[in-house]
Amino acid sequence: MLRCGYTTGACAALAAGAAAELLLTGRAPDRVSLTTPKGLEVNVALAGAELAGGTARCAVQKDAGDDYDVTDGMLVWAAVRKTEASGVRIDGGEGVGRVTKPGLDQPVGEAAINQVPRRMIREQVERACARLGFRGGMEVVISIPGGAERAAKTFNPVMGVVGGLSILGTSGVVEPMSEQAIVDTVAVQMRQAAVESKDLILTPGNYGEDFLRATGLDGLGVPVVKCSNFLGEALDIAAAQGFQRVVLVGHAGKLVKAAGGIMNTHSKYADCRMELFCAHAALCGAGVELCRSLMAAATTDACIGLLDGAGLREAVTASLLDAIQLHLERRAAGAYATGAVMFSNVYGPLGQTKQAKEILEGWK
Repeated sequence: MLRCGYTTGACAALAAGAAAELLLTGRAPDRVSLTTPKGLEVNVALAGAELAGGTARCAVQKDAGDDYDVTDGMLVWAAVRKTEASGVRIDGGEGVGRVTKPGLDQPVGEAAINQVPRRMIREQVERACARLGFRGGMEVVISIPGGAERAAKTFNPVMGVVGGLSILGTSGVVEPMSEQAIVDTVAVQMRQAAVESKDLILTPGNYGEDFLRATGLDGLGVPVVKCSNFLGEALDIAAAQGFQRVVLVGHAGKLVKAAGGIMNTHSKYADCRMELFCAHAALCGAGVELCRSLMAAATTDACIGLLDGAGLREAVTASLLDAIQLHLERRAAGAYATGAVMFSNVYGPLGQTKQAKEILEGWK
């Protein structure tokens, strides 16, 4: 059994809560705990604590479990001080990157600490303040010594995050990425789903599950299986298990890769998101300047914004979906009917293939 770890966001929140307690009481707790957004309890020992000049600092050591993670073993520090302004203000310090391109989770100029970690940090500090009777404001600065050097091994510079690492995580938990273990898990889940249904919804991960809930597609009575990055393997397993109708529902950042026939969507194998947006935009009449902007975009959401500005979103997404459909059908090789639904966390539904529409209407 592979061991799970916890995200840099969870570490930052744990450290921030401990630092707030140290600031308000003069004593640091021996251990800190929180319940992650996924509902799992994390309880760890502090890796460091300092109190000087009206600022308290605490550290938690990142533990990625059995996952390969560039941040594993690093110390995530939170420095907390009182402020005259109310509320909890969060910023990044040493080793935490800054956003320099639009389209990321945070605006340009902000520390690359995503929304969910920010909420976790705020909640931990607010909880400590409420428990200890403090009603004033707090400033929290997260730092990761050595983060700038580690960030050079990531996609951060390409994405437009400079000077350090991103504080990420939507679940608070790092699930181990042993590839064969994940494929085996997907196969078991699909085999179980095949017992009750010949229909299936595949989605890469948490964003897809959130979209299915928000749109009501999870209420169709059709089993949903997360396939992670292993789209090709999941499509092959669907054939082996005798499914008759399979719809892939995914965020544009993952699904657009299938338009190029990329069936393992992990960035270490292939990316080509911007190249695919650029190529299909050119097919739809985009000029050189727009194509250059698409190639330089930090995210697929940024690409959608550029296409909106040119009035080309509908045409380009339709072209991409046609290509995705082609590659899905090639992989399915006639074993089952298939289609795709693509969405954006910022722009919502982006479109669906004709085949997906027909399948979904049949399920309704």
